[in-house]
Order: sequence, then structure tokens, then C-alpha cells
Amino acid sequence: MTSSEASTQRIPPFVSLGSARAMVAPSTTQALPPFRAGSIFEEASLAVSRETISGGLSNVMDTMDDSSPIARDLAHENRRRERLLGRELPKPEKTRVFTVSNQKGGVGKTTTTVNIAAALAAAGLHVLVIDIDPQGNASTALGVEHHADVDSIYDVLINDMPLHEVVAPCPDIENLICAPATIHLAGAEIELVSLVAREQRLRRAIDVYAKERVKNGEERLDYIFIDCPPSLGLLTVNAFCAADEVLIPIQCEYYALEGLSQLLKNIEMIQKHLNADLEVSTILLTMYDGRTNLAAQVAAEVRQHFPKQVLGAVVPRSVRISEAPSYQQTVMTYDPSSSGALSYLEAAAEIAER
Repeated sequence: MTSSEASTQRIPPFVSLGSARAMVAPSTTQALPPFRAGSIFEEASLAVSRETISGGLSNVMDTMDDSSPIARDLAHENRRRERLLGRELPKPEKTRVFTVSNQKGGVGKTTTTVNIAAALAAAGLHVLVIDIDPQGNASTALGVEHHADVDSIYDVLINDMPLHEVVAPCPDIENLICAPATIHLAGAEIELVSLVAREQRLRRAIDVYAKERVKNGEERLDYIFIDCPPSLGLLTVNAFCAADEVLIPIQCEYYALEGLSQLLKNIEMIQKHLNADLEVSTILLTMYDGRTNLAAQVAAEVRQHFPKQVLGAVVPRSVRISEAPSYQQTVMTYDPSSSGALSYLEAAAEIAER
């Protein structure tokens, strides 16, 4: 087999949404067991050898020569996996509602939303993802249908449809449900202008849905993540009004810092006029490239200005994270042994334990 043939087999061609799930995933993914509730931090240990586990968590990397950068990185990653092994995440006292927002595009909002939600859900917590981005990328990553004929969050915001009628389960991970977005959301900004209480419509829908779950004897939601479009329009304002916390993914590049200041000004206006309980609780550094001085400088500057909000976990640039949506999966199920999955597991654990 030639190298070009091998690379073609590893990375699938992009296909239409309806048929992507029918594709066969790479062999590395096929060998992994299906996810089950409570197993996420066991899955994280798959990259640790059987010798490591059977030897009482003795670090197999200790026997390696750590004089090379690659060996040192492998040893460090192995220790990170061992710290996650068997870890259980606490249930929050009440439902935590996060808006994942940054008006700059391409910083990893959707990737962060679906992967942290998947990590928390697979750890046994009950999680809802609300996709209010007209592109519907979060719905795609979670394997939830979102073509034009599907009832979606658009119908909730514009037509007052109950939220329970549009939520759909993620087929890969138990306890994870999604309210999908459709292309109809593209016009929702204009349609919302003339509606009564236009900024509070999502919040009210969530409150009603929470009461219905209790009434029906269902488990209370532990986390709700709202994936926003890369703008500061009425859809994003609805998300800010519905949430208690803001999670801001920041790409480790200069332009991301410029966008952050404008985002914080808008959040301050929301706090002053619409939602006094809103706070920026979490900042996650994404697309970190340790080979560049710029990434380190951006990370250091963000940590200096927001020491309490920035997570210790940093998400690196990862091909596996980018490949996962083409299979309608998160990286948690696509390749749980990858460095990207490990970083999101660490981020989810930090969020849960705060």
C-alpha cells in the first residue's frame, strides 16, 4: 500500500450529513468499547498500558529515557491520564447553565461545547446542549438530525414550542441530549425583534422544561451548555439571559485578545440591564501550539488578567479533534486516547470540581 493510499484510508472524505454516520470509522476507533455512564475516566486510561494498570499504577514511562522531548511529553501525558483514572465527578447542587460564547469565529466554541458536555455526560451527569448557531455544528458533532424539516430551537424561540418536543438524545453517549439548530435560525434575529420579551424567551423555555422533567419524574439536568453563533445579536443575548455562567474559549493568538475585550464589554451590559446573575466563570485556552512563543505569551497574558477564571487545562491543536465531526462524533467517542480528548477530560473535571 502506498503512503497516499494509507492516508486516504485513515481520514474519510467529507460526505453529506445524512450519510456520514454510516461511514466506517478508523480501525483505532473500532477497537474501543462503547461509552457507558460513569466510564469516561476509565476510557481515558486506555492509552496507559496494561502493564501500567496491573502494576499498581506504576509509571511505565519511568523505564524510558526521558532525555528527548518526545519521551518527556509521553511521560507527562501518561501521568495526566493516571490522575484521571477512576475519578468521579460531583453533581452540582443545582443546574449549572453555561453560555459558550466568543464573537470571534474559529476559536473552538462548538468543539469546546460538545466535548466538555460529552465528558460530563459520560461521567454519569445529565447534560443538555442547546445549539443556537444557525450553522448547526454542535448538532452535527452530537449526531442529532438538524435538517430543515426537524423541529428545532427555532420553533422554541419563535413559535413557543415546548423544549421537550425538540430535544433529541445523542446516540453515542448516555445522559446527553441536544436541542438542535436548523437553517431557519438564520432569520430568527429579525423575527425576534418584534416579539414580546425577546431577550428572555430561551430562559423561560428552559425554566418550563426543568419543571416538566421534575413533574415527569425524570432526573434533574446537571449542566446546560448553550452554543452561540460568532456574533453578539439577539440569539447570543438570549443565551446570556438564560445562563448563570459564561465559558469563553480563547484561541492562543493575538486577535483573540482583541475580541475578548469587546466581549467583556457586552457581557457587562447584559449584567447591568438584563441578567445581574451572569458571571464570566470559565476561560479555556484552545488551539495551543507549544512550539510557538506567541501561544505561550497569549496564555500568560490571559492568566495574568484572569487568574481565577482560566482553567489549568489547555487544549492543543489536534487533528483528531478536527476529524471527529466528519463522523458525527465528539473526540470523546472518536478517539478517547488522543491528547485532545485528554485535555477536554481535564477541563470537564476542573469545571465540575469548581
